[in-house]
Amino acid sequence: MPNDLSRSVPKAILIGAMVAALLDMVDPIIFYGLRGIPPRQIPQAIASGILGRASYSDGIPSVLLGLAAHLFIALVWATLFVLVARVLPFLTRHAILAGLHYGAFIYGVMYYLVLPHTNLYPKNEPTLAVLINSIGAMVLLVGLPISLANQRFAPSSRVSSN
Repeated sequence: MPNDLSRSVPKAILIGAMVAALLDMVDPIIFYGLRGIPPRQIPQAIASGILGRASYSDGIPSVLLGLAAHLFIALVWATLFVLVARVLPFLTRHAILAGLHYGAFIYGVMYYLVLPHTNLYPKNEPTLAVLINSIGAMVLLVGLPISLANQRFAPSSRVSSN
């Protein structure tokens, strides 16, 4: 049984990160695609945090860099949540509420602390639609899946939530 438990934390992290990363990539592809932005520019925009404006002229390498960076960031957020949930079991017992709050926390950290210190291009003020979509995506498509994966796959998920 200890071997089962040791595999469940990595499984919660990996599944949470992969689902969050996938949903958080599909959302802007659809959202900006409806506004005429080609899908390749979404991961290139992520890569621009590292490469700046050059990411848009670098073709497939910048797309792959953006996808890798996106997955890495999701892995960091999932790891943080799952490890903290080992110490604070109420995060697992109240997974939906915890996930929604965690997504809002991620939004605040990413948009107000991390992204302003990158080479992200273009730097502009978001419209109301972009703001609502960005917050909604972090809350519903990132925080919530990470929390639900933790509840489903992590060791304390076997504890009753009643």
